[in-house]
Amino acid sequence: MLEGKVAVITGASSGIGASLSRLLANEKVMVVMGARRKSNLESLAREIRAAGGVALPIQCDVTIREDAEQLVHDAVEAYGRIDLLINNAGRGHLSSVEDTTDAMIENMFAVNVYPLWYTVRAALPYMKEQGSGHLITVASMAGKIGYPYNSAYVAAKHAAVGFMHALRQELAETGIHASVVCPAGVLTEWAMVTEGGSMLPLFSESGPIIKRIATERGLSLPKIEGVIHPDVVAQKILDCIRHPAAEVYTHAGSKEFVELASRDREAAERQQLAVVLGEREVYGRLTAKTPRRQER
Repeated sequence: MLEGKVAVITGASSGIGASLSRLLANEKVMVVMGARRKSNLESLAREIRAAGGVALPIQCDVTIREDAEQLVHDAVEAYGRIDLLINNAGRGHLSSVEDTTDAMIENMFAVNVYPLWYTVRAALPYMKEQGSGHLITVASMAGKIGYPYNSAYVAAKHAAVGFMHALRQELAETGIHASVVCPAGVLTEWAMVTEGGSMLPLFSESGPIIKRIATERGLSLPKIEGVIHPDVVAQKILDCIRHPAAEVYTHAGSKEFVELASRDREAAERQQLAVVLGEREVYGRLTAKTPRRQER
């Protein structure tokens, strides 16, 4: 089914993007890999070619409209078509709402949202001429529910999910599919390269505190699978390519939690309370701040 198809993947130099590039190349898809880190891309391309696959590495920065558009045009120029566009590039941030700077807000939307328009606008004319294609955005569980201390990322991923829902409406019965993927924790560099500092201390130090608070207060925690390997996410995306779906949840329990939040937001927030309180304590320590006293 996939042999001879052409896929454009952004954020392909590591993590989910790299795993998906390998997986699709193994399925005889011609992969066009875009990212900023040239050496990583070229190394991955050599690996794929050595295994008998076809890979074209293109250094680009998808926050720059011209780069994002050219990535799509270069794929069509090289292989004559574009069948799959996977918008995977993204970055998070670590900051409370009051500590979030204008630059953080702008950067979160610049990398997580605006490139969706840049690449999709460039790809759609080709796909419409072909009468087929599949547009996939790797968003996040943060695009479906709220998390503390990365509000700009949460807002950006909600925007990404909304974009894909609107896109699906415009593409109804055109032969072009649109899907959004919503992972939870994935074993990638993501948590280490967030703006505002690495999120790893927040996650690691808050774990025992969260468990203690949950035990002391008799609180249940969200039953969502823990951190998974990017290869698992890539396989879920491949399944979606073979059997297009509106939304893809990569972690056990994540879809159920999103459904709970859509039915009863307060019930979902109660399950997140121990997490919120634990991370609040650690964030205050990491930033050497005491949570502000709220007036009654």
